[in-house]
Amino acid sequence: MKSGSRVTLHFVVMKKSIKEIVREAIEPTVVELGYRIWDVTYMKIGADFHLEITIDSDGGINIEDCERVHRAIDPILDERDPIEGFYYLEVSSPGIERELRTDEHIHLSIGEPVEVKLFSAKDGKKSLKGTLESFDGENVTLVSGEERLTVKKSEAAKITTVYFE
Repeated sequence: MKSGSRVTLHFVVMKKSIKEIVREAIEPTVVELGYRIWDVTYMKIGADFHLEITIDSDGGINIEDCERVHRAIDPILDERDPIEGFYYLEVSSPGIERELRTDEHIHLSIGEPVEVKLFSAKDGKKSLKGTLESFDGENVTLVSGEERLTVKKSEAAKITTVYFE
């Protein structure tokens, strides 16, 4: 470096999102109660802000489970105070038909009936339905009758569990 030269360093500080902060704060308690966090969303609905914690378990979720988790995490959130201002706290089940947004969601749903909506048609189809057979982190494989269908996760606009009668 020459004398008189100036080096400027820029640091990018990555702030955690409200969803990440909330998840880290409450996950140990939720797990201790026997549940797993399916999702955390923070959104504005009309004039109000809503923090929605979606929980799941292998045995499913009922209203008592939601109330139990709500009572347990409410004081944690009050103490940590990760959100400025007033918001509504909701604890809910992901339901029977749920969107599979993360790799963990997909892995947890192996063996379940799903629908994969594609960004663009593959073999003339924009939607594929079948039982989720496997997921290797890149490819989603469905079985529909005698047919095995494999698509890249990156080709899927949306993957949801579906209820077949």
